[in-house]
Amino acid sequence: MSDTPEQELFSSAAITTFRLNGQFLAIAEEMARPAGITAAWWQVLGAVLREPLPVAGIAREMGITRQSVQRIADLLVDKGLAEYRPNPAHRRAKLVMVTDAGRAAIARINPQHAVLADRLTAELGVEQLASTVDALTKLAAALDAIAATES
Repeated sequence: MSDTPEQELFSSAAITTFRLNGQFLAIAEEMARPAGITAAWWQVLGAVLREPLPVAGIAREMGITRQSVQRIADLLVDKGLAEYRPNPAHRRAKLVMVTDAGRAAIARINPQHAVLADRLTAELGVEQLASTVDALTKLAAALDAIAATES
């Protein structure tokens, strides 16, 4: 029994995404290391750079488990890179907020981040990179919509 063309496309999308995830994680670890943080720490700090969020909100935004975010948030707070703040919307679910030290760690990543962004843009071109980001965003939204109808 052979796969349908739709199954082949779905499998190719999944395999390519898994490969991209591994590539992005390896790049993120390399960039984060000199700043004294890990890719996972950077991911959680990045989620709260604009505004504080509860652990569950970070998990939803990042597509990782609440338990993983909680463990990382506790480490970040312990290291002084983030802090817990009261959440006016929910008494028990504290907000995670980046500290000045956390912002400084992220800022130390920025020069290498800019270099890699420029290299990727030079490789693909602005239009192709923007189109790729758009396609990935639509793919993520479609998978969210499918998951929502199944729960």
